[in-house]
Amino acid sequence: MKYLKILLYPFSLLYGLVMWLRNRFYDKGLLTAVEFDIPVIAAGNLSVGGTGKTPHVEYMIRLLKDHLKVATLSRGYNRRTSGYLLADEKSTAADIGDEPMQFHDKFPDISVCVGEERMLAIPQLLGDEPDTQVVLLDDAFQHRSIKPGLNIMITDYSRLFTRDHVVPFGRLREGRKGYHRADCIIVSKCPPAMSVAEKQALEKEINPLPHQRLFFTTLQYGALSDMITHQPVEITPSVTVLLACGIARPEPLLDELKRRYESVYLLSFPDHYYYTEKDILKIKKECSDLPGPEKIVITTEKDAVRLHLLKGMLAEQNLQIAVMPVEVAFLFGEAELFNNFIFDYIARHLPAYGQ
Repeated sequence: MKYLKILLYPFSLLYGLVMWLRNRFYDKGLLTAVEFDIPVIAAGNLSVGGTGKTPHVEYMIRLLKDHLKVATLSRGYNRRTSGYLLADEKSTAADIGDEPMQFHDKFPDISVCVGEERMLAIPQLLGDEPDTQVVLLDDAFQHRSIKPGLNIMITDYSRLFTRDHVVPFGRLREGRKGYHRADCIIVSKCPPAMSVAEKQALEKEINPLPHQRLFFTTLQYGALSDMITHQPVEITPSVTVLLACGIARPEPLLDELKRRYESVYLLSFPDHYYYTEKDILKIKKECSDLPGPEKIVITTEKDAVRLHLLKGMLAEQNLQIAVMPVEVAFLFGEAELFNNFIFDYIARHLPAYGQ
């Protein structure tokens, strides 16, 4: 594997050069980026998946939705449709993608839409929902055809962008200096008890620019609920758990389950995977074959919206699946600082939209 990575290094250099040239064209105005009159906040990362972007977008939805008319715009990765779509009561994960469907399920009072060409999708969104006051762009750090008013970059504590390389040698979508475009950098998935000394060391390593804000967050997992009925699921620590999921990095959730329960096993699928009826049978058999009298299947919220496409099969097989929700929490008492940072940006830009 080590020698294979060495062989991939020239391809990383070539890809990095292509991305550098693309960014330079945008920086010099040779490629045009569109700006909008309403507040547009982009959340994304430099790396390929697994930084915890979705719960950060949900944090901002919770922060804003009771004060403003909020909309989210995503590409709708791996959906079975194309073009612009505004979610409605008939939408499924197959139509709009798993992450947008998760937003739509959890926050039915906001507008959720998808579109590959986001510079075209925003005008369509504003035509459909003219009262929209703020747009949250999901996974748009490299989508430079739109110039957001606020650019939030999220980097994983266990794999900081400062220690990574461009694909395929590493997991970065572009060179490390891409972080210069961020207005705010969030180090995600930090240990809950992270020390001030480590925080200071990471601040020095990341070396944010004078205009950039730096925050640290951790994941907080909630109580289990039934995937279909949404009713609470009560289990004892002695139960045997099968974690069945298709996400980029299941390790944080796996570690959390191991802290809660005595026996935990992982059945992993590819990221954004669409389950089949054979997969349901496989999950049921894997769970049945586990040791112990009490067993349960647990999955993520993102997987749940894809598994829900097979709810008939789940009922037929009498297979209960519990969902583990996750949220982010800001460390070092800085939640209010982040909240004010977001609201201050909106306050500076919303009056112009309302005129």
